[in-house]
Amino acid sequence: MDEFFRKAAAIGLPAIILLITMASTGLAGAAAITAALAMLGPGGMVGGVILLGIVGLAADMLSKYGLQALLIGIYQQRRSNGESLGKLCNEIKNLPISRELKLIIRNEIGCQGLL
Repeated sequence: MDEFFRKAAAIGLPAIILLITMASTGLAGAAAITAALAMLGPGGMVGGVILLGIVGLAADMLSKYGLQALLIGIYQQRRSNGESLGKLCNEIKNLPISRELKLIIRNEIGCQGLL
């Protein structure tokens, strides 16, 4: 049952985004789909399809691992790619997340002495 909910959440979010965008176009049928996809991403319809794919991937990963694990993993990877610790710590400071989650991420990547 958990696997079903995880898959439904991943598939559902891109569909919801597309439906809301379609409704905002004021069009119907294929014209609404075309206009909605063009509105969603840079590069017209192709960009919209790519954006929905990325949203689906992100929703799947969030439902599987949770926000904390994903943020820690992303910042650890960016740190190992050579981005400066100061830049990453400052970016974390400005994220719109709870203070507790900021502290956890900062501790995981080594920001204790910074900021």
